[in-house]
Amino acid sequence: MSDTTFLLIPSAGSTAEGCQQVQQGLALPHLDRLLARLSPHAAQSDSAEETSFSPPHERALARALGLPAHDGHIPWAAWHRHQQGLGADDQAWAFVTPCQWQVSTDHVTLRDPEQLGLDEAASRALLAIVSPWFAEDGITLHYDQPTRWLASGPLFANLATASLERVLLRDVRAWMPDAKQARTLHRLHSEMQMLLYTHAFNDERAARGLPVVNSFWVHGAGALPQPVPTPSVAPAMPTPLRDAALREDWRAWAQAWTALDAGPVADLLRRAEAGAPVALTLCGDRNALAFHSAPRSLAQRFQSFFKPLRAADLLHKL
Repeated sequence: MSDTTFLLIPSAGSTAEGCQQVQQGLALPHLDRLLARLSPHAAQSDSAEETSFSPPHERALARALGLPAHDGHIPWAAWHRHQQGLGADDQAWAFVTPCQWQVSTDHVTLRDPEQLGLDEAASRALLAIVSPWFAEDGITLHYDQPTRWLASGPLFANLATASLERVLLRDVRAWMPDAKQARTLHRLHSEMQMLLYTHAFNDERAARGLPVVNSFWVHGAGALPQPVPTPSVAPAMPTPLRDAALREDWRAWAQAWTALDAGPVADLLRRAEAGAPVALTLCGDRNALAFHSAPRSLAQRFQSFFKPLRAADLLHKL
């Protein structure tokens, strides 16, 4: 499969009412033609609930990379370190994203960390403030990006954590790690909120009209399998659909699908028509549906002659 061109599309569909509405007028001619040439790939498809910690495209990407794809246990932080040439040890790592929790009477909403306006200097200053508190619980923090740090510690070895995408702009309480297993994290959340509530770091931000940082989110926890897997094929994963879906901007989502159909999907179709092996995985809130250029059975060809598989029917199943 090493010569296969693999396209993995997150947020290709959604159960959200706004998405269902714009799908009704969505025309994706290249995707229709591509699906007519491909066969379902059951081994690479899966289904779960919308409440799963790992969204379908993360599970699909993990399978493609040879990583464990168990819900909430995909070791993205450890894989990131490996990809950055920082080592492939058997330590447990996690991502820690500084963020703002907006508390109301019946919701605790995680606002988009990208809207915090954190630059490297501010992120490193915040890291220096909170690191000692984490260290007391055996967690070592390392700077990675302004809105994402790396953390190492035994706590992350078997901890199921929800993807940041699952909880973004939603009530965090539905996505918190297991209270018994993550008692330390739950206490740290409380401590960080008390520490940062009156800290000069946030006072200075507020004076400049910037959002305060009052919490963090842990995700991508786990250790890499040993030996570290070598992917046979790395999928291309365009993110415009996902970005629009996270904002629930369904008009932008439909526009992104039109552009995607005319770009990467059309390119994949041309490769398939030229006889090259291709793979396509469409992901939504619940399901990942995979297709590849394998010989189709007589029954499949007979069925497609009368009722070809169409994108409009498929997106509603995601």
